[in-house]
Amino acid sequence: MTGETLASARIGVVTFPGTLDDRDAARAVRLAGGEPVSLWHADADLRGVDAVVLPGGFSYGDYLRAGAISRFAPAMDSVVDAAKGGMPVLGICNGFQVLTEAHLLPGSMVKNDHLRFVCREQVLTVENTSTAWTNQYAPGQQITIPLKNQDGQFVADERTLDELEGDGRVVFRYTGWNPNGSRRDIAGITNERGNVVGLMPHPEHAVEQGFGPAGETGPRAGTDGLTFFTSVLASLVRA
Repeated sequence: MTGETLASARIGVVTFPGTLDDRDAARAVRLAGGEPVSLWHADADLRGVDAVVLPGGFSYGDYLRAGAISRFAPAMDSVVDAAKGGMPVLGICNGFQVLTEAHLLPGSMVKNDHLRFVCREQVLTVENTSTAWTNQYAPGQQITIPLKNQDGQFVADERTLDELEGDGRVVFRYTGWNPNGSRRDIAGITNERGNVVGLMPHPEHAVEQGFGPAGETGPRAGTDGLTFFTSVLASLVRA
């Protein structure tokens, strides 16, 4: 996309049965300057998009296991192929769960350690700013975005955790409080290439003043999540 404008980037947002936050993700893309494109789970055609967002919700009611059924949707076959080819893919909450089920990211998501649904404003520390979705953040920057999940505990064996740490693939870490018992306070990770990122908190709910978490200028003024979407647009222009 060298030489093209940010607004020309087309970001697909996949809707599964039970998805809740697809419209929020599409609005975040639009506010960042991109063009959101609605993608249906049963359609393998990605409609020529430049990147994909797997939004939050409870796909297929989280029956069987969160994200386990969505992994077999026709759209996901195309997303997996595109991600392996370098397309930026962001999985938010249930989308993160789908990415682990599709083996685009390691580890798994299980019930929160306190066995309750949690909904709060969550502080994260940005640990990796070299991904397609975080390149506009500063290393070590602390951001606040909403968190809402029931199956948000990230787990993996010690070898996998050590590899994620050693390769710098931990992208976000919970700060101040670990809300779900995730191993090593991990809130989000990336693949080796840096084009696929998954996290449990919801950046699409912190993109517009008046509708986000508390910010430096007052209540509901936080827009820390918008940088996810401006980052991917910037990465696409550089590609």
